[in-house]
Amino acid sequence: MPSSPPPLPSPSLALPRGSREVRLAALPAGLPEAAHFEVVETSVPVPGPDEVLVRNRYFHVFPALRTLIGGGVEGAPFPPLRVGDPLFGAAVGEVVAVGAAAGAPGGGPHVGDMVHHYLGWRAYAAVPAAACRPLGDALPDPVAHLAQGWTAWHALTRVGDVRTGDTVFVTGGAGSLGSMAGQIARLLGAGRVVGGTGSPGKAERMTAELGYDAVVVRGAGPLSEQLAQAAPGGLDVVFDTVGGEELRAALGAARTGARFALVGALSGQLAPELDGTSAPVELDTFALIVKNITLRGTTTPDEPQGQSDWNERFIRSLRSGEITFPHTRVAGMEAAPRTLEEVFRGRHFGTVVVEL
Repeated sequence: MPSSPPPLPSPSLALPRGSREVRLAALPAGLPEAAHFEVVETSVPVPGPDEVLVRNRYFHVFPALRTLIGGGVEGAPFPPLRVGDPLFGAAVGEVVAVGAAAGAPGGGPHVGDMVHHYLGWRAYAAVPAAACRPLGDALPDPVAHLAQGWTAWHALTRVGDVRTGDTVFVTGGAGSLGSMAGQIARLLGAGRVVGGTGSPGKAERMTAELGYDAVVVRGAGPLSEQLAQAAPGGLDVVFDTVGGEELRAALGAARTGARFALVGALSGQLAPELDGTSAPVELDTFALIVKNITLRGTTTPDEPQGQSDWNERFIRSLRSGEITFPHTRVAGMEAAPRTLEEVFRGRHFGTVVVEL
């Protein structure tokens, strides 16, 4: 006779026995499609002593998963995905049970708290208490905690060093990062903000909804000519999420002393002929030298105080209307594989979120 499952730690909310998660079902040849993923029924995990059980409400659907499916990149913060592995990524959810140590005074989040963590793509997640960031109720909509503003803020202030009157170019300007970066550049005093995209329809929305002064569109003519028209005085700061031809064109349009913050590599991650783990591009190093240009890569930093400061600024800016959180919500776990395929193919605007 099968043994019964171990009881959940106390205190806890009433829980179902079943959960669901999205797993990698097969390795793709080219860009992954919905058929390469599966939604699997599983049991609700039991949190260990130092863990909390989170019922996820929202999780982020992001293109960097292509790199993890392709085998990952050495030094990246997340491990590669193998067939049978559940996907992961940023999520917001409610703590519904706590382990013995996590529930001790000062031991971590409590039942009922909303938290941010990185075990999305599942209905319930057992998360180390130390890996959860309590959210409070300062934002009217908790989904806004999935905004990529902290990464953009750090890159534009610490690497790009945006100054009053600067001309800033944001590649991938309609994506999760770019849609925040363009607005943040304006908050920092940029005099002109230019975006890049591969979609004429997105270009219209970028100027109408995100405040870009001009947008260059891949495939609508030589990017060098489009940039010369969009930023006739040249570029001071480049926030690059794409690489490839956009990075090369930006280098040609850069002013002396321009600062490039490299935060993404979508040209390689979303190229069907590549595996998502490299993003080759040919650059003119003479231009880097004679123009005294700085190129620096940066990732999301683990700086709790810096992130806290940004969160306070983000909350104020949302409430004042200085900034918005462009996002697309998709309902239900069953829709997640198809939504991920659509993200790989660039069909959405802003941050893409599955709501459970």
